[in-house]
Amino acid sequence: MWNGLKVVWPILSGLLGLMVVLGIVIGWREGWTLLDGVYFAFVSGLTIGYGDLVPKQPLSRVLAIGIGLTGVLMVGLIVAIAVRALDSVTTRRRGN
Repeated sequence: MWNGLKVVWPILSGLLGLMVVLGIVIGWREGWTLLDGVYFAFVSGLTIGYGDLVPKQPLSRVLAIGIGLTGVLMVGLIVAIAVRALDSVTTRRRGN
C-alpha cells in the first residue's frame, strides 16, 4: 500500500490542499474561525456532514460542493490504492 501512496502522493496532497484552502475560504466568508473552516472541509469532504456548521452564502455553498467532490475523489483514490494492495497480497499468497 505504501508503494501506491508514493505514486499518487502528489495527487493526494493536491486534493488535501484544495480541501483545506476551500475550507478556509468558506470559513472566512461565513465568519467562522480558521479551525472551523478546516473542520467543515474535512467533515463535508469525507461525507460525514454533522450539520453543526452550515454555509449560508451562495458562493460558500458552491464552494462546499467543490469540497464534496474533492473529498469523493480523495476517498476513491485511497480505496483504489487499498484494493490494489489487497489484490497484490492475495495474488502473492496464491502463487506460493
